[in-house]
Amino acid sequence: MPEAAFHPLGIAVLTVSDTRTLETDKSGATLVEMLLRAGHEIRGRAIVKDDVALLQHQAKAWIADASVEVIITTGGTGITARDVTPEALSPLVTKTIEGFGELFRFLSYADIGPATLQSRAFGGLCGTTLLFALPGSTGAVRLALEKILLPQLDSRSRPCNFAELLPRVRHE
Repeated sequence: MPEAAFHPLGIAVLTVSDTRTLETDKSGATLVEMLLRAGHEIRGRAIVKDDVALLQHQAKAWIADASVEVIITTGGTGITARDVTPEALSPLVTKTIEGFGELFRFLSYADIGPATLQSRAFGGLCGTTLLFALPGSTGAVRLALEKILLPQLDSRSRPCNFAELLPRVRHE
């Protein structure tokens, strides 16, 4: 049986930060680099302050863009007063993917121990767009991509993957 073909996905990268710029955004740069190396297409990249309305505005614009199939955010998933990514983006989620946050925290435990409880990383489907919210650290971004997202965004991964499900999400 021949191997399945790779189908690149259109992905937007959103860094949530009051202080980072494109020059200092190591986590966003890591996301872009790893996604491009895997063969995906970057359809947008932005840095938005920790503000509910601004975050929702950017996410809604990408959700409305048919060329963006996946949004990955980095930052704003902690528990401080400025961390508002879950509050901003959760209302846009039409189907939650509980297993993403659970698996991320399970894998993260090996690196940072019980401090992983402070992460509110989550995943979901916003209409027909996948959304994954990651912590702001470069280590967390690498972990999420290497262990979870890159395999699930690769149409060749077996037994199943998000990439092969996206057409069915759009047309069922």
